Amino acid sequence: MKAVHFGAGNIGRGFVGLILHEAGYELVFADVNAELIDALAASPSYDVHAVGENSSTRTVTGYRALNSGSDEDAVVAEIATAALVTTAVGPNILKFVAPVIARALEARDAALPPLHVMACENAINATDVLKAEIVGRLDGGEASETLGRAIFANTAVDRIVPNQAPGAGLDVTVEDFFEWAIEEGPFRGAAPSIPAAHFVADLAPYIERKLFTVNTGHATTAYHGWIEGASTLADALAVPQVFREVKAVLQETKALLVAKHEFDPATQEAYLEKNLVRFANPYLTDTPERVGRQPLRKISRHERFIGPAAELAERGLPREALLRAVRAALRFDAPSDPQSAELAELLTRLSPEEFADQVCGIETGHPLHEELAAVVRSIDSDR
Repeated sequence: MKAVHFGAGNIGRGFVGLILHEAGYELVFADVNAELIDALAASPSYDVHAVGENSSTRTVTGYRALNSGSDEDAVVAEIATAALVTTAVGPNILKFVAPVIARALEARDAALPPLHVMACENAINATDVLKAEIVGRLDGGEASETLGRAIFANTAVDRIVPNQAPGAGLDVTVEDFFEWAIEEGPFRGAAPSIPAAHFVADLAPYIERKLFTVNTGHATTAYHGWIEGASTLADALAVPQVFREVKAVLQETKALLVAKHEFDPATQEAYLEKNLVRFANPYLTDTPERVGRQPLRKISRHERFIGPAAELAERGLPREALLRAVRAALRFDAPSDPQSAELAELLTRLSPEEFADQVCGIETGHPLHEELAAVVRSIDSDR
């Protein structure tokens, strides 16, 4: 079995690549970062250090590495004979991966079993996004016979992979907890063998549970921690006020998840508490600056704050802590993050009502609109 994985960064090496290697796949990394690909090609192995309550070190060997920018033909040839293709490149980069996969499907022998395609991104239904990009590049689009040479399945992935220490090289430090959920329906009883993943009938609850618990809580810790001047997320959670805010946010998203997906309240509470422990992991030196970057994306309509707050408002349920987290995000001004400057410019140029509509996607008349505009308006008092 061969798996081609797009994205040889920390998540690609320390999460998806590790799991595929341990599942017995012949692993091929593809990336446009020439320095990284050259380093992988020159090295026989790298280590993944899982830190936390159950620390361990695992070694990944036997992989190959290709530059998908300068050697696209070689990547196409690998995919054409692979069993599996995965990505960990970021949702916005899928459109650049799609043409390569489309070419490979056209070159693939129709007699081979279908290629399993899964985008392992921090976004809802990312594989659907990738599939749409691929379809747009095939002659005949959805009607193309070539499309039948692949099976597309959405996934939900969860593992905290912080910035790596200087000099770490190819080795990666990750948290000891992880989850990889894959929808089983598209495989029609013939799902790939990935022992560390689990296949579920309905992926939507798992995607939203992860997004509205892990991502929402992680970002809340970062933004409130930034205001408090914390140097790491663990330091941020040690501040009583930050801990209270994060806990309050997660109680609100818990209420939504229980109401919407009928999660058992006790099970979701345990998941909530587990994530508070994860965020406070002293072995992960993640910073509010790194986790808080790209605030405009994080306060967009279907993301970790506005998404659950809007649904809570529609149900008449509390969302005050989420709105306080949005306010903290609006105060994020890291010099290293270009979106911080863009955010500041939009706050100056747009009225609060326009900001709620154009930036956060909450239109006039929505039950969250006036509350959100009031949050934006309150930022003026900090200037």
